[in-house]
Amino acid sequence: MRHVISILMENEAGALSRISGLFTARGYNIESLTVAETQDKTLSRMTLVTRGSDEVVEQITKQLNKLIDVVKLNDLEESPHIERELMLIKVKTNSNNREETKRTAEIFRGKIIDVTTHTYVIEMTGASDKLDAFLSVLEEDIIIEVVRSGATGISRGEKGLHL
Repeated sequence: MRHVISILMENEAGALSRISGLFTARGYNIESLTVAETQDKTLSRMTLVTRGSDEVVEQITKQLNKLIDVVKLNDLEESPHIERELMLIKVKTNSNNREETKRTAEIFRGKIIDVTTHTYVIEMTGASDKLDAFLSVLEEDIIIEVVRSGATGISRGEKGLHL
């Protein structure tokens, strides 16, 4: 089962390494990882996506909670949450496919953020499934490069991950 774990952690050198090392040491895979400072410069927010049974993820969260750098954590899959991912995709364009590529991007609510005579760079945000669907409708030979941020998420409602 897929789990999105949100971690509030100390913003210190080596903290990310200790957390990822915990996964490596136990043979758990990290599917995606996003980290950035919060409004409090001493804290960072990490969103980590992994797969495993409920028992495995419970063991992971117990181990994470033991790390001195971890202030709080929450498995977002346990309650309603909002999840998004950012994708930048560079595609080849020519006089034959330029308008069709633009329309396809608009259908998926993507935004063309760079245009050259032979390429578009398209920015798209949404659930991972939406981004996968967009990639699947494009012809493979026009895709030059794809960069994805990995999932980030937040709980719905008044509940939040804070001190």
